[in-house]
Parts: sequence; C-alpha cells; structure tokens
Amino acid sequence: MKIILQFIFRFKSINSQNFEDILKEVKILSKLSEVHVVRYYESWIESNSLYIQMELCSHNLKKVIEEKPKCFERQSSEAMNSIEFYISCQLFKELLESVGYLHESNPPIIHRDLKPHNILITEESRNGRFLKLCDFGLATFDSLMTVSHSVGKGTPKYMAPEVIISKLNRTEYDTKADIFSLGVIAQELFDIDINS
Repeated sequence: MKIILQFIFRFKSINSQNFEDILKEVKILSKLSEVHVVRYYESWIESNSLYIQMELCSHNLKKVIEEKPKCFERQSSEAMNSIEFYISCQLFKELLESVGYLHESNPPIIHRDLKPHNILITEESRNGRFLKLCDFGLATFDSLMTVSHSVGKGTPKYMAPEVIISKLNRTEYDTKADIFSLGVIAQELFDIDINS
C-alpha cells in the first residue's frame, strides 16, 4: 500500500510567478529517482489550483537532530557515544549520496535550499536507505558553468557566502553552494560548535 501526501496550491491568477515556480518544482521532481528524492506520483491543475501527490514521509532530519541527544541521554556538551556517532555517519552518508545524485544529474541540479527541514526520513527502507530530499521550489539546473539565479531566496543560516553575496549584487554560483549547506547540516548532525 502506498501512502500519499497531497499538496494543494491555490492561485489568484494562473499566470502568477508562484505558479511558475511550483510547476518548475513538479518538473524537477517528476524526473528524479525516488531512491534519493521524495517520490512524485502525479499532479494536475483544477480550478486555479495545482494538486501534487507525493510520497508521505513522516519525519525530517530536523526532528532527528532535536531528538537524537534525548534518545541517547546525552547533554549537548557531552560527546556522542559510538552508536549515536554511527547513526549520524549513516544519515550524513545518505545525504551526501542524495546531493551527489542531484549534482551528477544531466544537467546538474542545484537544490539551493538544503536544510534539515527539507531532508525527509522514510519509514520503509528503499535499497537500504531511509533519507530523501524534498522541496525543490528553489532548485535550478546548472550547466556545469556558473549561472545567475534568482536572488533573495533560501534560508540564510544554510546559504553559502556566494549565495548571500549574489542577493546583493547578482554574482554567480554553482553546485558548490549546496556543499556549504551540507557543512552547516553536518555541524548540527554531529553537534559540533566550530565557534567555541
């Protein structure tokens, strides 16, 4: 039995920019492997609304990061035990594989909004994997050369410096922008404070 989550996006005008962004997300989702990305089933337009049916994943990495120390009865100032460290390594390995899959696609895809909220945990393993990426609303295709992208979007905490700068003066960046986000996520997953 497949479990489906249905999103409904309503638009005042069928020509709205929001509508174009969401259609772009649907186009990207429909072409990606469900091993690395939340599974897309179908979408349709009805009465100025876009319906998207996707796989339901009940947890995300943000929740795991919040709950993990409690599960292992660890204070944030204490080091992880070997089991918690192993679990964190496995999750990060799957995350790296998923982002690698995007960057090795033809053409490469820059996610542009990698953060724990957009990394889902499935209840059923697929090929030994539990982690999937979602929210491709800011994703864009990259032709292996740096390209300009829309400005002022994304989550500042996870944005690479070149993306923040591009918000100010429209400089260019590429798939490496996602690597910065991965570094910030790794700090949270492994409970590392590089400022101390």
